Amino acid sequence: MAALPTVQPDITLLLDMEGVIREATLSPSMSGESVDGWLGRPWVEVAGEMGGEKVKRMVDDARVTGISAFRQINQRFPSGLEIPMEYTTVLLGGRAGMLAIGKNLQAVAELQSRLIAAQQTMERDYWKLREIETRYRLVFDASNEAVLIVSAANLRILEANRTAIEALNSPRRRNEDIAGRELLHDIAAEDRDAVREVLARIRERGKALSILVHLGPEARPWMLRGSLMTAEPGHVFLLQFTAATDLSAPKEKGEPSTIEELIEHLPDGFVALDETGIIRHANQAFLDLVQLGSKASAIGESLGRWLWQPGADLNALLSNIQRHKTVRLFTTSIRGELGTETEVEISAGTGEGEPGQIGVLLRNVARRLPSGTESDFLRTALGSMSEQIGKSSLRQLVKNTVGVVEQHYVKQALELAGGNRTATAELLGLSRQSLYAKLNRYGLDDKEPDAEETPED
Repeated sequence: MAALPTVQPDITLLLDMEGVIREATLSPSMSGESVDGWLGRPWVEVAGEMGGEKVKRMVDDARVTGISAFRQINQRFPSGLEIPMEYTTVLLGGRAGMLAIGKNLQAVAELQSRLIAAQQTMERDYWKLREIETRYRLVFDASNEAVLIVSAANLRILEANRTAIEALNSPRRRNEDIAGRELLHDIAAEDRDAVREVLARIRERGKALSILVHLGPEARPWMLRGSLMTAEPGHVFLLQFTAATDLSAPKEKGEPSTIEELIEHLPDGFVALDETGIIRHANQAFLDLVQLGSKASAIGESLGRWLWQPGADLNALLSNIQRHKTVRLFTTSIRGELGTETEVEISAGTGEGEPGQIGVLLRNVARRLPSGTESDFLRTALGSMSEQIGKSSLRQLVKNTVGVVEQHYVKQALELAGGNRTATAELLGLSRQSLYAKLNRYGLDDKEPDAEETPED
C-alpha cells in the first residue's frame, strides 16, 4: 500500500506530569530557532504572561481527560520572534508525561489581517458612495426647477424631484410617485410633437434650445431644456423645467416679520401643526433634522412620519397637548429620510387665540449627557437585589430584577402617555390585555380608563 502523507508538527514538546519541558523538537521550517533554553523550564513560563493561563488549562485537561482542546497563544522564542501558535496536549501512556503539539498560524494570521484591511477599504468606499448619493439626492430634491430623468429608450420617467411631482400631479394627489409614467402623457397634446423634435436633437447633438411646453392637469407653462447622459441600463435624458412665470420680473414680497425671521434662524427645529398633527410650517433646522431639501417636502405631511414610533409618539404628544395645553421634555427619536436616527427633546404648546394651531420645538439631544435621574432610580431599586445573593436562587434573583425594571418602564410609559392606556400599550409594543395585566400586577391600575378609550370585550 502506498504510504499516506504525514504532516509534521511545527513544535513538539515532551512534558513531565508537572508541565516541565524535557524535550523540544522543531520542524525544518523553524529550524533557524534555538529552544535549548526551554529545557527544564515549566511550559507556563515559556508561554509568557498572556498564554500562561491557557497552557495551564491545557496541562490540567490532559491530566484529567487524556487530551486537551486546541488553544491559540502567541509563542515567544529565545531569539525574540513571536509567532501565533495553536497547541493541543496529549497524555502519554503509563504516566510517562505528555506531548504538546503546536501548529504555526502565522500564515493564517496574515490572511486574516489582509481580509480585515480589505473589508475596511470596502467599508470606506461604501460610505464615500453613500455620501455622494446623499449630496446628489439633497441637491436633486432642493432644486426649485422641476427635474426629470427619463429613459431614452421608451420615454418613461425614471426619477423626479419634488417640484416635478407637484407639477405633474393634480392638487389632490401631490405626493403620488410618478416613476414609470410615460413623459408625453403629462405634456399638452399640442406640445408633444415639439417635445419629440427636441428630444431627437438632444439624442443627436447632446443638447438643444429651450422650448415652451405645458405640463400637468393644469397645463401650466414651463421652459424645457435637456441633455443626454449615459447610465447603466442605457442612455437617459436629464430634463429641466423652469416655470415660465419665473422668467419674468420677480414678484415683490413683503418683508417677513421679525418673529418669522427668528423662527427661521432658530438652531432648533420648529414646526407648526394643525390639530391632527399635519405640518403647516417648518424652519430650516427641522428640514436638516429630517434630511429634506425643501419646505415643500414637509408641508402637508404628518409629523408622525419621522417619529420613532409614528403612531404612538404622535398620539401621545397630541393627547398631552389637548389635556394640558403644553408639553415639556417629551423625549423621542427622529428618523430622517436618509436613515439617520437622532434623539430629540420636544416642547410644544397651543395658543388660545387660534384653536387647533400647535407650535412644536424639537431639540437635538444626541450629544447631551444623559440625565442620571432614571439610572439613579434603577440603580437604587436594583441595589437591594445584591443583598439577596445567597438568600435566593439565581432564577428568583433574575425574576425579581426583571420585575423591577418592567415596573419602572411601564410607569414611565404611562406617565409619558398622560394616562392614556391605548397610547401606553403602543409605546411598549403590548396589547391592551397585556398592559392591563401588568398594571394590575404592579398596582398601577387605580385610575379609570380614559374617556376616549373604548372598553374591549
